[in-house]
Amino acid sequence: MMRRLAFTFLLGLCLRVGYAQDPQFSQFYANPLYLNPAFAGGDLAPRVMMNYRNQWPGLSANYVTTSFAVDHYFSNVNSGVGLMFVNDSQGTGSLRSSEVSGQYSYQLRFNESTALRMGLQGTYGNRRANLSDLTFGDQYTNRGFTGNATADPIALNGSPSIHYLSFSTGLLLYSNKYWIGVAAHHINRPEQGFFQVADGTRLPLKGSLHAGLRIPFGGYTGLGDELDREMSISPAINYKFQGKYDQLDLGVYVTYSPIVLGLWYRGLPIKKYVANISNRESLIALVGYRHDRFSFGYSYDITVSSLGLPSGGSHEISLAYTFDYEPSPRKRRVKKDKQLSCPKF
Repeated sequence: MMRRLAFTFLLGLCLRVGYAQDPQFSQFYANPLYLNPAFAGGDLAPRVMMNYRNQWPGLSANYVTTSFAVDHYFSNVNSGVGLMFVNDSQGTGSLRSSEVSGQYSYQLRFNESTALRMGLQGTYGNRRANLSDLTFGDQYTNRGFTGNATADPIALNGSPSIHYLSFSTGLLLYSNKYWIGVAAHHINRPEQGFFQVADGTRLPLKGSLHAGLRIPFGGYTGLGDELDREMSISPAINYKFQGKYDQLDLGVYVTYSPIVLGLWYRGLPIKKYVANISNRESLIALVGYRHDRFSFGYSYDITVSSLGLPSGGSHEISLAYTFDYEPSPRKRRVKKDKQLSCPKF
């Protein structure tokens, strides 16, 4: 009963305030269009991607997020386009968010090894609540839950929903050895609240900084004709913030084709929020498999926050397939030289 009451309070607060942060993915390079619109067309060929994440399955207030994306690069105009669908379910479906985004990126080449990508994104979103999953204060007495119907005006309002438009942008500088990108999502701060409140309920801007190095070894670079023989180590970071909250992902990928292994830490332990709670979130282990044009990845987040192991951690699966694409002889050199060097998971 206490567990249900706690969930009811937290979800009810979210409904009243109308504030919701964006979902997150551990395998953020396996979902590049979600990370930064500048990644649109990054494989220089038609590509489809799917991601599934179940966060804290041991709790009733868990999060399930699914995304699907397609993109392609048009070398004759140095441009990439992408289309992405994201569905996020919070609290066993009590609060759902769905988004569809269109993306455009333009690539500016500085020299044979370095290029800059600039991306734009427009998003249409819908957020809705199922109030039948909630309990309200007038349904409780000193003896506990009565089971009676509620007369709370929020519950009598039905199942509220809101539609919004959001705009985002990003930059990505990369070469065969490094990459660094910045992204700003919800720059117009769309309204997210179901009900009017004095302070407003606009979605805070979400920013991120992602960077990494790619260090080949064993004589295999993973470029050109060696795409299926990569051996490399890639340390990387992803720092993100939204509203008053921020987070750092720090880790390393080891690629020994066709296997990719990764180990990550998520959190900012030197920073504390309310009640001196340390910002420690999880340790993340990842294993991926890449063969030809197909990629599969699985990661598990070991919760190290106060939620602990009973939360069930987080499970994430990614799938991607890049279609065979044979450009004209004039464009073939471009495809070889410009392919993004960052990890695929």
